[in-house]
Amino acid sequence: MPLTGHRTFVGFGFGAIQAGLFLYEAHRSGGFARLVVAEVVPDSVEALRRNYDEYSLNIAHADRVERARVGPVEIENPTVAADLARVVDAVAEAHEICTAVPSVNYYVGSGPGSIHRIIAEGLRRKAAAGGPRAVVYAAENHNHAAEILEEAVFHEIPNTERAAAGKQVRFLNTVIGKMSGTIIGADEVQARRLEPITRLGWHAFLVESFNRILISQVCFPDNEPPFERGIPAFVEKPDLLPFEEAKLYGHNAAHALAAYLGDLRELSTISDLRQHPDILDFVRAAFLEESGAALVRKHAGKDRLFTPEGFAEYADDLMERMTNPFLHDSVYRVGRDPGRKLGWDDRLVGTMRLALQQNLTPRRFALGAAAALAALDVDFLKNNDDKHPRDLLEPIWGDEVMKSDEAPKVLSLIDEAKQRLERWRDSGFQKIGGV
Repeated sequence: MPLTGHRTFVGFGFGAIQAGLFLYEAHRSGGFARLVVAEVVPDSVEALRRNYDEYSLNIAHADRVERARVGPVEIENPTVAADLARVVDAVAEAHEICTAVPSVNYYVGSGPGSIHRIIAEGLRRKAAAGGPRAVVYAAENHNHAAEILEEAVFHEIPNTERAAAGKQVRFLNTVIGKMSGTIIGADEVQARRLEPITRLGWHAFLVESFNRILISQVCFPDNEPPFERGIPAFVEKPDLLPFEEAKLYGHNAAHALAAYLGDLRELSTISDLRQHPDILDFVRAAFLEESGAALVRKHAGKDRLFTPEGFAEYADDLMERMTNPFLHDSVYRVGRDPGRKLGWDDRLVGTMRLALQQNLTPRRFALGAAAALAALDVDFLKNNDDKHPRDLLEPIWGDEVMKSDEAPKVLSLIDEAKQRLERWRDSGFQKIGGV
């Protein structure tokens, strides 16, 4: 679809979420005249420019992989002075902006090409010239990403200009339940019959077709015309936090549980779990009876999602999607960085704590935490008493957490789960429900 609208979209970061969700949805909406993306990897910038400013995308449906082409996309490297100037100009005229970088830690850098400085300067010019109002989607996986970005941006704007700039923009949090990734290497891309990002390389974007993304409600003053987004697929919510918790303690937690159990079974992909219905049943039960039951109790009345029926639909949909063989999501990708995923507030231990706070006993997610510890330390499940959960978790959680009233309860459940994992392994991985 050609670019036919009048709007400008600006993205920061050219990874799978930016390319497979934000740029793609902006492109296919037909509402944008310009698509601009800032990327600091020189090879990615050069490859897209030499590919006539277009890239290819692989979209996994339940029964096939669809190929799509997106462009033209103006790609700029903000570490290059001329490119930086063009990105700032684009922000000044942008209607929708998206940051999709590895974490909120990438918002602030030391140089002039830092994301927070680019947006700040673009907003100053926008306010001075009476440019269009804009929204900024913070697509990083953090419950308060928008607030962190907004604070960093306005710190760079002089006090005398902040009020005018503030009238021009709203920063929005996002709940992105879309699974995606970058497939690396010619052999892997060819084996899966995927279209490379550009004709000059052998990486490929592979994303699922799901696009029901939740965002903060856009709230400009009542006396101003309503803000019309050019990307219509997103759904605004006045209170996003319950849905962010459902994503982290529901979607992410179940996904991680599936990955770490799959890792113990030496499976390659999450879709391989379709050959292990006992594990799928175990994950679904954890999803519904532990994280789901806790979330429904905590957020009852806020949305149909937080009812037993609504959450069951959510869980069943996700279980089908995450085991989609056309998505071919690897156990390694989903389970990588187990130390982070064992964090006190993260998907496994955070879900256990949520359940305990709602008077539920998260025995299944405790098993997931123990399996994650086995991924973190290969000696964890050896038949000895030298490796205790406390020894591995204390450096991750820190001294203050270890002194809390919650920590002994969580550690006790994980220690008991370690023993159940050892029995499961020693049984030759007979049905997991029996452990």
